[in-house]
Amino acid sequence: MKSMEITVIGGGLAGCEAAWILAKYGFSVTLREQKPLKHSPAHKYDGLAELVCSNSLKASRLDSASGLLKEEMRLLGSLILPCAEETAVAAGGALAVDRYRFSDLVTRRIRENPRIRVEEGEAVSIGEEPVIVATGPLTDGPLAEEIVRVTGSGRLSFFDAAAPIVTADSIDRSIVFAASRYGRGEDDYLNCPMNKEEYETFYDALVSAESAELHAFDKESFRVYEGCMPVEVMARRGPDTIRFGPLKPVGLRDPRTGHRPWAVVQLRKENEAGTLYNLVGFQTNLKWGEQKRVFSMIPGLQEAEFVRYGVMHRNTFLDSPRLLDRTFRLKGHDGLYFAGQMTGVEGYMESAASGLLCGHHLARRLLGLPELQLPHDTMLGALSDHVVNELGDFQPMGANMGILPPLPERIRDKKERYGVLAERAMASLRQELQRIGLPEGGPTL
Repeated sequence: MKSMEITVIGGGLAGCEAAWILAKYGFSVTLREQKPLKHSPAHKYDGLAELVCSNSLKASRLDSASGLLKEEMRLLGSLILPCAEETAVAAGGALAVDRYRFSDLVTRRIRENPRIRVEEGEAVSIGEEPVIVATGPLTDGPLAEEIVRVTGSGRLSFFDAAAPIVTADSIDRSIVFAASRYGRGEDDYLNCPMNKEEYETFYDALVSAESAELHAFDKESFRVYEGCMPVEVMARRGPDTIRFGPLKPVGLRDPRTGHRPWAVVQLRKENEAGTLYNLVGFQTNLKWGEQKRVFSMIPGLQEAEFVRYGVMHRNTFLDSPRLLDRTFRLKGHDGLYFAGQMTGVEGYMESAASGLLCGHHLARRLLGLPELQLPHDTMLGALSDHVVNELGDFQPMGANMGILPPLPERIRDKKERYGVLAERAMASLRQELQRIGLPEGGPTL
């Protein structure tokens, strides 16, 4: 079986991780990469695993979501993590890299691997299974058209317009109340009530806040996408526009006063566990610091912990809950997997992690080895759960402590709580690796 050739399409972080781990299992891998013959609007460098925006891979300490993710990836034999550590530059507690040295090192490791063959040129079709598609958030052209055909019309998005997400524990429930308009539903929403003065103060801050600059290819996408007006743009049309739009208070009464608020910001569950909530109708292009400042003015969100800020940019991603299983395999297919940001994970290391997982899942399936069943209380398991979470409108998500199942006991100190969550996750993952006989650091031949 190991003589079978597996194709990985896309030489970014996810594709390189997938190819690397498949090779460690003994498979021959063809890694198809369109560079240097063709570059996307965001890519400039010819090397593999190019970092197109920031050179930071976020925090490394174990009691952070990003640090926990890295340590779990280390246990599973990541290629990207050691390459990043070898090319690191000073960045305080974060892992940041010299982006060109990093790309060069990953490229060299991939090209020197005798089981991996890099095939340059644009992939215009998925080809014969088994295959892992890891072509990134700017996937377009004939390949995107085939993905639409294979997955079904309307199952592939080309623009990411998402609202901020906060942790449930950080919402002030002495102010915020649960209710649906006119009592319809079972208190499906949390409501942040504003009086006239609070609304006017919030409104003034919102319309004067600084927006993030869009890339040229994002601007073009934004012009043709009509359903994603930023809340700050809507607000600038007049002081009552959002009050009769996403902040309309009709059908709600504040239990503290018994009266209808002047305006209401509604929060909706982001996951089944109810540990995360999104701000309904708050798609935004404000800078992240401005989002924190302005949205923390909303009553009940003064101490809110934002695990994701609102974003608006070109981002090709699948309707993964309807399409993929927890191993990132397309439902109804034996050997078609998707990896990277197009699956609904967001961030450099998250994208790499999904490729790493695809490699493990596909290899173990082909070899008849016990399936890697990631515990729900690990960061990798929680990200996998997010991909198949069918609650509400699906939006990409990065690693954060809010997606992990809560602890049985409440720990108020955040640093201590995160430390306990991380220790639990590492212990769970090690136990799972022992169960399936997978050595720490990945398979060894």
